[in-house]
Amino acid sequence: MSELAQQIQADMVASMKAHDDLTRSTLRMAISAIKNEQVAGKQARELTDSDVVIVLNREVAKRRDSAEAYTSGNRPELAAKELAEIEVLQRYLPAALSDAELDVLIANALTQAEAQLGAKPTLKQMGVVMKTVTAEVAGRAEGGKVAAKVKAALA
Repeated sequence: MSELAQQIQADMVASMKAHDDLTRSTLRMAISAIKNEQVAGKQARELTDSDVVIVLNREVAKRRDSAEAYTSGNRPELAAKELAEIEVLQRYLPAALSDAELDVLIANALTQAEAQLGAKPTLKQMGVVMKTVTAEVAGRAEGGKVAAKVKAALA
């Protein structure tokens, strides 16, 4: 088990002892998602910390979507619960990139792509730039936000 997964497990036990229902239930769901990811596919595998971060980001995205749905459905109490769960999961994720840091990464990727292609990349080569940026971002920014910034930089 990765160090991050072990930390989540230990924090879940601590939240059980502290009778913190929100943290306990959220971490139980996270542990369940991690275990499901371990056995997904043809063969069970051991997850690394980066794999666990990917799973946690997926869980945060699910809760964000649910919160939006609850808000549009006029259920603010359920939306508040989802947002509270996001806060619990955020403790285990790396710090998010600021817009300035993301812009620097995109500028570097554009420079690399220009050197590789021999010309300034266009929207048709967005995939080349996104591949480089996504590898560097590694879960510290939402994919949609990254794609929008890359598209704006290429336009």
